[in-house]
Amino acid sequence: MAAETIRLSIFRYDPESGEQPRMQAFEVPLLRRGMKLLDALHHIKWEIDGTLSFRRSCGEGVCGSDGMNINGVNGLACITPVQGLRQPIHIRPLPGMHVLRDLVVDMDHFFAQYRSIEPWLQNDEPVPEHERLQTPEERARLDGQYECILCACCTTSCPSWWWNGDRFLGPAALLQANRWIVDSRDTSKGRRLDRLEDAYRLYRCHQIMNCMEACPKELNPTAAIDNIKREILNRKS
Repeated sequence: MAAETIRLSIFRYDPESGEQPRMQAFEVPLLRRGMKLLDALHHIKWEIDGTLSFRRSCGEGVCGSDGMNINGVNGLACITPVQGLRQPIHIRPLPGMHVLRDLVVDMDHFFAQYRSIEPWLQNDEPVPEHERLQTPEERARLDGQYECILCACCTTSCPSWWWNGDRFLGPAALLQANRWIVDSRDTSKGRRLDRLEDAYRLYRCHQIMNCMEACPKELNPTAAIDNIKREILNRKS
């Protein structure tokens, strides 16, 4: 196994150096079966070039830290096997975002859009003695909504967000908005819909469905956005 090598071409950019961005070639050994792309990046960082910058944390596809563009498709390095990828493996930062260094992008705007949809339970009814109850059917409506790990793979794969990211909230934020709209315990549905009913915040989605293809959790932001549009339409009828 160790005799086999993996060829990678990685985006490099150091704003302090004054140099232009470039792609740099690396070769790393195939250390084990099932080796992930994050393992290859670790090998480069620890054994070849300690200046390589990227984010990672849990290594299990839960934290969403290591989102990047892998051979033209957004994904998480920690759950992407290197075997089967076309070589050299081209690794770039998530598209449509300001690059801070190498594979590290500025996530401030992405999280500001997430905060703007007020992602917490809002209920103006008296606080119950124990908990706010849901039927199994009501709870099931949250499936496919709450599992989002905010990796930004979906949002940064969306051409509408590339073009109008200053006003269009993007797939991740709208998926999370829908998560609270369909929650039976939340009483702010009307106000949430009022805030979303906008030509840009919501309606820049043109159902390209790149978001669904890019999501590492196999969620469907397009369906969530469609549901928000239906909710707005239904309350007008």
